[in-house]
Amino acid sequence: MHNQYRIIVILLATALAGTASASEIYKWTDDQGNVHYTDTPDHQPSERIAIASRPTDNARVQADIQARRDVRAEAAKAAATQQKPAEPDMQASERAEKCEKYKERVTRFAQSRHLYREDENGEREYLDEAQVAAARKQAQQQVEENCNS
Repeated sequence: MHNQYRIIVILLATALAGTASASEIYKWTDDQGNVHYTDTPDHQPSERIAIASRPTDNARVQADIQARRDVRAEAAKAAATQQKPAEPDMQASERAEKCEKYKERVTRFAQSRHLYREDENGEREYLDEAQVAAARKQAQQQVEENCNS
């Protein structure tokens, strides 16, 4: 009998969780000009907000993590062997590649609402506002250093 209650509670919780994620969001402004968000259009006039979401592609995330690890390993290997300076034309092409990479980073940082870095386990650590501002500033400096020659 006790197990039946557990099963019923689990089924109800699952059903309610599904409906909560599929609800709509409404925006309205009160008389003082404060903006409010709610899941029910109780206040008139209220505006329905369209929220687009997509599931995370775990395979792509794992591939990105592995690619970053590979890049770090290559950089560590290059630093350890202290490679001889590259030829001037090779330096120019590397500089152009870096320039494009840093420009893409500046664009991505400007468009992203949440920035994060990965710890040594591949887990995301989200940046606070000051860290985001510092990351955006550093990315812009990297563009200026690598693209203005």
